[in-house]
Amino acid sequence: MMVTPDPETVAPDHAGADTADRLNQQCFCITLDRQALARTLDIEVGIAGFAAALASSHSSLFSNGPVFVSRAMIAAMEEVVAAVEAAADLPGYRAAAMAWAPDIALADFGPVGALMGYDFHITAAGPRLIEVNTNAGGAFLNHALAAAQRACCREVQFLVGSVVPPANFGDQIAAMFSDEWRLQRGAGRPPTIAIVDDDPEGQFMLPEFKLACAILEESGIKTVIADPGALGFDGSVLAHDGLAIDLVYNRLVDFALAEDRHATLRAAYESGKVVVSPNPHNHALLADKRNLTLLSDPVALQRWGLDARLRKVLAAAVPETVIVEANNAEDLWADRRNRFFKPAGGHGSKAAYRGEKLTRKVWADILGGGYVAQAYAPPSRRIVVVDGAPSEFKLDVRLYTYAGKTLLAAARLYQGQTTNMRTPGGGFAPVLIVEGSQTCA
Repeated sequence: MMVTPDPETVAPDHAGADTADRLNQQCFCITLDRQALARTLDIEVGIAGFAAALASSHSSLFSNGPVFVSRAMIAAMEEVVAAVEAAADLPGYRAAAMAWAPDIALADFGPVGALMGYDFHITAAGPRLIEVNTNAGGAFLNHALAAAQRACCREVQFLVGSVVPPANFGDQIAAMFSDEWRLQRGAGRPPTIAIVDDDPEGQFMLPEFKLACAILEESGIKTVIADPGALGFDGSVLAHDGLAIDLVYNRLVDFALAEDRHATLRAAYESGKVVVSPNPHNHALLADKRNLTLLSDPVALQRWGLDARLRKVLAAAVPETVIVEANNAEDLWADRRNRFFKPAGGHGSKAAYRGEKLTRKVWADILGGGYVAQAYAPPSRRIVVVDGAPSEFKLDVRLYTYAGKTLLAAARLYQGQTTNMRTPGGGFAPVLIVEGSQTCA
C-alpha cells in the first residue's frame, strides 16, 4: 500500500512534472504486451480463452501506452484524498451532506467503502479533483494491465518497475473486505462475499467481476457474482442459491437501493443482517456530487473546523462547484463555456456535459433539477500511436483507495467530452512514476 506522505515534506518536483509531460507527448517505446496480459488474465480467472473473449468484446478496454505521472503529482493527489476524508469526518460537513441524503443513507453501520475512486485531471498548477466515486470500476483489470507492460529500449526499462500497483494487491483486497467486515461485525472475516450488480452477465465490467471473484477465492473467501433479483432474504439470512451471503461487494448504481428490484438487498441491509460495501451512507458522505460544493467552499470548511493546511489543499484542487438552481441559472448559462455540468447522483459520465457543447434542449433538462455546475478543469493529453499514426487522447488519473490509502493508480484515455472506454486506442492505461529529469530514446 502506498503511504500518504507528510505534506510538509513534499517538495515541488517541477523537473519530474515537466519530464512526465514530455514523455506523455513523445514517448511511445513502452507498450502493452497483449500476450502477457492474456496469460495473466486467463491464469487469474482460471478460464482458458477468457482473455481472447475479452479482447473480442472489449476491443478498446486497454490502451497500448502507459501514462507518465511524476511522483510529486501522485503525492499531491494523495494529499487531496487525505483532505477530503478529513473534511468528511467533521460533524458540520457530515450534517450538510446528510441534509440532502436519502433516509437509507443516514444510518452508519461502520464500513467506510471498498475501493473508493478519486478522479483527477493533471494541470501545470497541480491535480484537480473532478469527482469521487464509491463504485469505482477497473481496479482489478488495471492490476493485471500494469503487470503486462514492456519496454523496448534500455533507457526506459527502469520505468516499468515503477508502476503503482503493488505485488501484494490480492492480499490488500482480501484485507480490505475483512476490515469492512470487522468495522460492522467486530471480528473475523466474511466467510462469503457476493459481487452484486444488475444483470452481471450483461455488464460491460463483467470481466472485472470475474477477476475480483478469482482474487477473493484465492484468499480463501467463498465468492459469487449475483444479480440482486437472485437474492433471497428470510428476515435473518441473505442468500444466493442456498448459500448464505455475509458481505455484498456492491456494484449497483442505484446508490440508495431505492428500485423495487433491489428491495431484498435493501431489507437485509437496513436490518443489519448483511454487510454492504460500498453502502448508501458511503455514497452520500463522499460521492454525491453535491458534496463538491462543500469541498470547494473554504468559508464553510473553516467554520466546520478543517485545518488551515487542508483547506489550502482543497482550495487548490477542487474546482468551484455550485448546485444549479433557478436563482443562478442565468449566470451559469452565460458562463457555461467555463463549466462542466453533472447530475448529482450520476455515474460513469452519463448525462454529464461540457458547457460549451450545451444546447437549449439539454439546458432545459439540466434546469429540471439535480445538477451541479463545476468550474472546468481541462484534462492533460497523451499521444498514443494508433494504427501506425500518433493520435491525441485526453486523460484522467484515478486513485483507487481504501480508508484514505492508495491501493493503486490508473489512467483512462479517451476522446470526446467524457471517458467512454470505447475509443480505439484509448481505454485503461497504467500509471508509470517519473522521478526527476528522465529521458526517452
